[in-house]
Amino acid sequence: MKRIPFPELLTSSQCILGEGAVIERLRRGTDFELDAHIVNSAFIYDEAKRAALELICRQYLDIGHQRGLPLILSTPTWRASRERIAAAGHDGLDVNGDNFRFLDGLRSGYGDYAEKVAICGLLSCRGDSYNPAEALDPNGAHEFHTWQATMLAEAGVDFLLAATLPALSEATGLARALAKTGKPYIVSFVARPEGTMLDGTPLRDAVASIDAAASPRPVAYLVNCTHASIFRTALLHEANSSPLVRERVAGLLANTAALSPEELDNSVALVEQEPEEFGRDVASLRRELGMKILGGCCGTDDRHIRCLAEHLRQTPAAGQD
Repeated sequence: MKRIPFPELLTSSQCILGEGAVIERLRRGTDFELDAHIVNSAFIYDEAKRAALELICRQYLDIGHQRGLPLILSTPTWRASRERIAAAGHDGLDVNGDNFRFLDGLRSGYGDYAEKVAICGLLSCRGDSYNPAEALDPNGAHEFHTWQATMLAEAGVDFLLAATLPALSEATGLARALAKTGKPYIVSFVARPEGTMLDGTPLRDAVASIDAAASPRPVAYLVNCTHASIFRTALLHEANSSPLVRERVAGLLANTAALSPEELDNSVALVEQEPEEFGRDVASLRRELGMKILGGCCGTDDRHIRCLAEHLRQTPAAGQD
């Protein structure tokens, strides 16, 4: 089956549905223990764990299919760097490629709808996603992330996604590593309401800096692990955002809790927004700010994504009221 190139899918689609949480649902909703090094990346090698992962992924596929919306699925490789794979004792396995093939196998069972499903190869920073002090410098990040970016690109992902990035330095080196693969790619930040990354870099400076440093530049940017209310405030910030930011940021993978990263990181209980409210709130970003990619992050499950999909079908894009 000939698949639509992701940049073309992004341009031609009125909106694209993002998946909801996966790792958090496995942590809170099953008895399976996440690996201390690679989290859920080795679930595909265990029959029972693979089944639990497949159930969640199929829920998101079914929602997109039933609502007729293009969908993005992320490979379970958020922590599958070479050093983490080795520390987990799996350095003899093609963890990144096998996770892509797992999702590609699920996608292929959806007939013509499979053409609308884009699989991104997911990466993140080396250290704590909520702690900018642990971020690599640009050259160190480029060297560290090149291996995983190459493994995912060679496996055949539709595009690459570097997500939950707290600092400009590592995001810059990561973008350069992704650009080198020749695959289209997206860079995604965690944002504060002041219109900055977690390290204090204004979003306007982050976007302009990465666009200038990486060739080719990202297809687009996202914000993830951020509540819709914080996202709105950040993108509309008079000093730290800009028209360029609102042009280059294509969407949000939203939390259900309007908490800071530090508050979320220290939260024992799940802070959950009612699914209907979540769906309505996130979908409205399409009308208000022209966002195209809208999905879920912490606190979301199939109920939230189902409500979001339903509202996306009913919500016109900016300027189409």
